[in-house]
Amino acid sequence: MLRTIDFVYFNAGGGHRAAALALQAAIEREGRPWRVRLIDLARVLDPQASFRRVMGFDPEEFYNKRLQRGWTIGLAQELKLLQGAIRLAHASMAKLLVRHWARTEPDLVVSLVPNFNRVLCESVATALPGVPFVTVMTDMADHPPHFWIEPDQPQTIVCGTARAVVQARAAGHAAERVVQTSGMVIKPAFYDLLPSDRAADRTALGLDPLRPTAVVMFGGQGSLQMLRIARELDGVQMVLMCGRNELLARQLRALQRRAPHAVFGFTDDVPSVMRLGDFFIGKPGPGCLSEAVHLGLPVITWRNAWTMPQERYNTQWVRDKGVGLVVPSLARLSQAAGEMIERLPELHAATARIHNRAVFEVPEVLSRLLLSSGAVHQLPLTA
Repeated sequence: MLRTIDFVYFNAGGGHRAAALALQAAIEREGRPWRVRLIDLARVLDPQASFRRVMGFDPEEFYNKRLQRGWTIGLAQELKLLQGAIRLAHASMAKLLVRHWARTEPDLVVSLVPNFNRVLCESVATALPGVPFVTVMTDMADHPPHFWIEPDQPQTIVCGTARAVVQARAAGHAAERVVQTSGMVIKPAFYDLLPSDRAADRTALGLDPLRPTAVVMFGGQGSLQMLRIARELDGVQMVLMCGRNELLARQLRALQRRAPHAVFGFTDDVPSVMRLGDFFIGKPGPGCLSEAVHLGLPVITWRNAWTMPQERYNTQWVRDKGVGLVVPSLARLSQAAGEMIERLPELHAATARIHNRAVFEVPEVLSRLLLSSGAVHQLPLTA
């Protein structure tokens, strides 16, 4: 019998939707007897797009523009205001969600979003008693209170780090309800790469095939900080990934530098582009750090007042795992790049010790929950 799993995401930042799509792809690949639906939480809570009609843009669009421009200072204070607004709107949001679940009747609900997990869990329990609710954290650690982990809720929490497990247990969740995977969810495509001739691929892009190469990326929205990085590291060969930021891509292509550089706009084949490099430079986002380390690229990142609060722990993870360098500001990048190039063999060995299979582990967690809830019939899986 086909069972339905709903993955709840939103588009702020892009990582939540990316994780949902990655899990959907892994489930389809394994031939599991499930129907996966992607649920944009913003569309459920604002079905008439009232915010866009009044303001002329979506809240996620405003957030993503801020990321593009690097306007991230002050987000910790704004987060408190957002969480206060969510608490005030709890009752009205709960009514909308209860109606949604009652109408759509999923067999399991998976949240890949922070801040809304109290109302999501309560609404599922009200509309569909017995249906499991799961939070899959797409950050390496929580930013309490009320960010990812709500205390004492009847749910399962999937954590990508030992730090998140400690936080979930401290919030009152029983050990059997807290699951640690081997890392963060990244796309199955990162596990599918075939052998390639990297020297030939670099040469085709006008790069020196033997020169140490940095991959610079700031997620799917890009960031104007990439211009500063490309200028400050004028002698470092680079592959610059701009995502959907077409203006940034044009500016970088026009840039005159001592070292060669190649510029990419949006691409569906991020793994193939990233593996052109020897190391990674970018903000400490959980997705891009995990992708880089999985591909064997040690990282240079930073932590300061501009670092988003939910990403600050990630810099400690980089240090603890020995997979890169953390600097206090972009002004220290030149020194860090020199150290990185000197230490590449050591840092490559550290990345090789990380074995992340989370995108394939999470479906196993969901399967066990469906079985224990009596909501699924075991069917043979295709290869």
